[in-house]
Amino acid sequence: MSGRLEGKKIFITGGAQGLGAAMAKGVADEGAKVTITDVNGAGAEKIAAEISAKHGASTAFAFAHDVTNEDQWIAALEGANGAMGGISGLVNNAGISSREGGIEELSLDGFRRLMSVNVDSVFLGAKHSIKYLAKNQPGSIVNISSIAGLIANHTSPGYNASKAAVWLLSKNIALYCAKKGLDVRSNSIHPTFIDTPILDPIRNMFGKDEAEAKLGRQVPMGRIGKPEEIAAAAIYLLSDESRFVTGAELKVDGGISAM
Repeated sequence: MSGRLEGKKIFITGGAQGLGAAMAKGVADEGAKVTITDVNGAGAEKIAAEISAKHGASTAFAFAHDVTNEDQWIAALEGANGAMGGISGLVNNAGISSREGGIEELSLDGFRRLMSVNVDSVFLGAKHSIKYLAKNQPGSIVNISSIAGLIANHTSPGYNASKAAVWLLSKNIALYCAKKGLDVRSNSIHPTFIDTPILDPIRNMFGKDEAEAKLGRQVPMGRIGKPEEIAAAAIYLLSDESRFVTGAELKVDGGISAM
């Protein structure tokens, strides 16, 4: 199957690498135009250039964008709307993790930073994108949470809290849009360990092979995930195949949440 996103115009944050880059390439492969934003503007431009080289000059666009800054959200969405001729899908992907330690070790500044990047960004993205999505219905908001937003551990209080907030905020946005009579859906994706730079700290600690094996042993399917597997989930939620799916959480976790 191809062309599943033909005519769609997708805005993706945190697109300079990792999941964001994989999703940007994936939606373009399925026929969408895509705007990539990242605090690393040069990195976003590089991914956009690769996509446009493959699919044509009017396929991908890029903006430097700090997702914690409301003015930059307004400017980036306005720019994307002009570049693509509308916005029909938003992927709130930008996020951070940290080696926090337990709740007694995590600083208040560290906690606030995690909440700002991981949660404020989703709030601001939805707040300022809905008017564009409403003009390009059917619209879809996809928020990248984490399996850590559904299952806690004892060493990631800020990350657990922020990703859980993304999960429930996604449901709130879904109900808000439905109540307003908009054909704009909102769902969350919950990955487990995925082969992206977010795993680099543990790779640096144990070495690549040992780190990935160690993480894979925690997953019933016995391995870490691939960015393309998260991109596939996002493509489904952005496509008209999921027109009756809203307020849902899609777990792409190799079975961890089943235990």
